[in-house]
Amino acid sequence: MPNVDRLARYAVSGGLSALTHFTVGLAATGSGVPAVPASTAGFVASIAVSYLLQRAWVFRSTSGHTVTGPRFLTVTAAAFTLNTAVLWAGTSLLGAPFAVAQAVAILLIPALNYAINSRWTFA
Repeated sequence: MPNVDRLARYAVSGGLSALTHFTVGLAATGSGVPAVPASTAGFVASIAVSYLLQRAWVFRSTSGHTVTGPRFLTVTAAAFTLNTAVLWAGTSLLGAPFAVAQAVAILLIPALNYAINSRWTFA
């Protein structure tokens, strides 16, 4: 049975992280930065928000940063790769606007991140 309270906290923290990612990326594209580098800037900005909220509030981990930090960065690197692939395919191959391609990527990644972070990163 899933922990409903934890899922709700994850949804809030994920929303704040996604909002950071999307806002920074959208601002960058509005300034003329191409889609993938703009999304990269947004993704990097969202990492600190995500890690701190997930470690302290969502999973309430008591493991040290030396354990959770590298694990979180490993999961984040996989998520970054998936985000970049979806964004590139959406904008370059399918010709979708940045906002649409980024929204699709942001919807795909959280479920994967939750599964890995709850069972490995912050366990």
